[in-house]
Amino acid sequence: MFESQRSSSDPVRILVVGDAMLDHYWDGSVDRISPEAPVPVLSVGARRSVPGGAANVAANLSALGARVTLLSLVGRDEAADTLETLLMAQGVYLERVVDVAYSTTQKIRCVSRRQQLLRADFEMKPPPTMLTTLAHRYAALLPGHDLVVLSDYNKGALQECQPLVRGARDLGKQVLVDPKGHDYSRYAGATLIKPNLSEFKSCAGEFNDEAQFRRRGSLLRKKLRAEHLLVTRGEEGMSLFDEEQVHHQPARVRDVYDVSGAGDTVLATMAYMMAQGQPALLAMKWASTAAGIVVGKFGTSLVTLKELQEHAEF
Repeated sequence: MFESQRSSSDPVRILVVGDAMLDHYWDGSVDRISPEAPVPVLSVGARRSVPGGAANVAANLSALGARVTLLSLVGRDEAADTLETLLMAQGVYLERVVDVAYSTTQKIRCVSRRQQLLRADFEMKPPPTMLTTLAHRYAALLPGHDLVVLSDYNKGALQECQPLVRGARDLGKQVLVDPKGHDYSRYAGATLIKPNLSEFKSCAGEFNDEAQFRRRGSLLRKKLRAEHLLVTRGEEGMSLFDEEQVHHQPARVRDVYDVSGAGDTVLATMAYMMAQGQPALLAMKWASTAAGIVVGKFGTSLVTLKELQEHAEF
């Protein structure tokens, strides 16, 4: 059973910074091939929109019981309004950084019988002025939060995030990062960095066996001066590197319907548990449980604290 290690009974306050997006799902059936080109024709029967990217991390944190502020870049457009409305309904406050020339990132997934047929992305690089504004807003928001989560989807919000990491650490706050790219130096000094296996290989290099994986992971953690490096490895589970050793958590065996957003759920669960005072090793066990739940759902989904407690086996 989960028990908070915090002395206060108030909800933990978590600041999420990163690439928020609006995810659309167009669900329907395919009964014919287009006469215009050799592609299936999707007869759309239902449409829904959900928070994606950093916004999904924020929504997951709120579902667990945290008080969440999401600081992100959005446009002055309908997509941003929709995203804010969805987040408000889930208890997340969206701190908008807006530029008239910028458009909110959106993704449309065309789906038939729970199989994704096509994804269309709408995204653009933010102007430098937006990043300057984001940094100023971050400095103002930081003192009022217990922990920081940086959710990098390589859309531009976190291209200058080393000052964000340093600012939080200078105030004694934990920083958890979901990284992107080949160079993790901009995340140096974070409390925990969480790449998936593919991301880990792109940064640390390929490996031939478990021993080489452990060596590469240990070296990467030391190089980045991170207290923890958590590598999510899909069906092989998760591996947590710290100063002493490597801890492995097997995956929870479940029917897998959709892995969309599973990394966001892991990051959110780690952040929530560590903000509550739980050690990273125990937080990883909760995160593994959360991942096992969310991959059994279709589409970007949330996991509640009650669900976690019901499925915990440790």
